[in-house]
Amino acid sequence: MPNRRALIGGAAASVAAAVLAAPQVRAQAQPPVIVIGGGFAGASCARALKQLDRDLAVTLIEPETVYLACPFSNAVLAGLRGIEAQTFRYDQFGDIGLIRKRAVAVDAERRRVRLEDGTDIGYVRLVLAPGVDLRFDALPGYDEAAVAIMPHAWKAGAQTLLLRDQLAAMPDGGVVILSAPANPFRCPPGPYERASLIAHYLKTSKPRSKLIILDAKDAFSKQRLFEAAWQELYPGLIEWVPLSSGGRVTEVDPATRTLVTEFGNHKADVANVIPPQRAGGIAQSAGVADQTGWCPIDPVTFESRLQPAIHVIGDAAIGGAMPKSAFSANAQAKACAAAVAALVRERQPAQPKLINTCYSLVAPGYGISIAGVYRPRDGLLAEVEGAGGTSPLEAPLSVRELEAAYAEDWFRTITSEVFG
Repeated sequence: MPNRRALIGGAAASVAAAVLAAPQVRAQAQPPVIVIGGGFAGASCARALKQLDRDLAVTLIEPETVYLACPFSNAVLAGLRGIEAQTFRYDQFGDIGLIRKRAVAVDAERRRVRLEDGTDIGYVRLVLAPGVDLRFDALPGYDEAAVAIMPHAWKAGAQTLLLRDQLAAMPDGGVVILSAPANPFRCPPGPYERASLIAHYLKTSKPRSKLIILDAKDAFSKQRLFEAAWQELYPGLIEWVPLSSGGRVTEVDPATRTLVTEFGNHKADVANVIPPQRAGGIAQSAGVADQTGWCPIDPVTFESRLQPAIHVIGDAAIGGAMPKSAFSANAQAKACAAAVAALVRERQPAQPKLINTCYSLVAPGYGISIAGVYRPRDGLLAEVEGAGGTSPLEAPLSVRELEAAYAEDWFRTITSEVFG
């Protein structure tokens, strides 16, 4: 643990030093840089751009008045946290321009962004941080109407509360089914943390109930750690059905809360369907998403490989080995900001080194994590071998408690940094 944290800490320090050491160029001209999307990626990038070069005219386009954070939202489902703890406002962005309208189109050739009211604004560089859209065309029966019965809760807010309330209303002895999609998707360990915290709620409040995970994969992030914790904390309560055993859901029937697989049907009292995903809609409009639905980028500058002067960060980007997480989004935002600040001043961007740590709560006071360090290689972000790792499989409860505390500290730190 100390060696791994020292490596990660050293990498974090080198990234921070590279960003803060970038020259503070002052000039009369104010090159307009637009950032679309006010989540962990977009808001972090807008702040970093202004810190790097105060003379950039930085504008953040975000139509929502508050941001509802997905990290720790699984704790809301289990009744361990209120939704207000996930809610952050956009009222402390200083001299960053903030446009509270939706961006609906991008003209990459003319370098213009069109807003929902028909106005358009120009840019020298554009950063897209649109997050993900759920693919309602990918799973027969699961459309936008179905989410009122089979919530996905993969975007924090009303869906989180709906799934929480369904769990609360379910009688003891009921069956909860969670459907996990194939890769890639936002937050690889997220479904399994969710299953863990729902299992904690069932164990403490509805002990005769059961949770089934229908999975479109045969392996998942931190699998050995999760399964060991399930055996220790929730024996007999969680059943994981992998792809090879018929776990891939091929169709759903919201009216009967039935999930169909190639091996049979599963009827749920509460069904949490996490559908396949793709880059947010503005990425499709801008022409930066490829046939996979995600956005290929240069790993040094995060510039789109499909459209010049447009950069893509966070969940929407094809990040090579780097997972789609809030920690990754924040790290990519800072590296992208450094590259954009250099490019608008006609300087050569530096090669970045990025880090990611994904914490998961398996129960209150019981945390596990996976960490990695990434750098550009062969046109992608590749993991630096030996620089990361997971929590130790055999560890005393004191280590799990410490990891849970690290997770809380990380969330407080990143939300304070990004939203003020």
